[in-house]
Amino acid sequence: MRRLLTWLVAVVLAATSLVASGGPGLAAGRNQQQRGGDGMDGDIATAVTVVDRFWATHWNEFFMGRYSKPAVFGGYSSKGRKAPYCGIKRVDLNNAHYCPAGDYIAWDVDFMRRGYRYGDSWVYQVVAHEWGHAVQRRLIRSLVWNAYELQADCLAGATLYGAAEDGILRFEKGDVDELATAYDRLGDRTPWTNTSDHGTTAQRLSAFNRGAGGGVRACLPR
Repeated sequence: MRRLLTWLVAVVLAATSLVASGGPGLAAGRNQQQRGGDGMDGDIATAVTVVDRFWATHWNEFFMGRYSKPAVFGGYSSKGRKAPYCGIKRVDLNNAHYCPAGDYIAWDVDFMRRGYRYGDSWVYQVVAHEWGHAVQRRLIRSLVWNAYELQADCLAGATLYGAAEDGILRFEKGDVDELATAYDRLGDRTPWTNTSDHGTTAQRLSAFNRGAGGGVRACLPR
């Protein structure tokens, strides 16, 4: 387990809250070496840079072959830029997506904006989660959990906390609480039962924490 967990988090039964004992939280939108600009768009740009850099740096510590990043379509909305096609249909509004057919990530701008009201940690989690799906697509099937969405949450935790250990993501107090709020909004009301289910808030927090504490290897089948 990484020393980072000495202060990290706990999932508290039905309350399913993310708890930190006075420690720093997830990066609050400011990369020590890269700054993506002000506001939500800047934080998203920083998140994309940080997540891509983490995987480019560490890919061969865990996997064979050369790392390749997914394309980033970026934002779309019902009143602006149209949602992209994934196969024969457009991706849904009010969500974020990884499209295997096009190997890209995209997000509804309004979806991001609503979550961003609760803190900038939201966009980091969303980008890292969707990037986690891109990583899954690059793996052999035996390395992909049946709990597909929860593995992406685990990889998100491994990515963000790994980037912090690398020194490319700065932690600030209060961001762990923002993550708890994000997962409370993103979690389903029913437990994980098949590959398309995201799982309950408690399950998603547990998966994220597993990656945050154990790194990428903790997110792979044992």
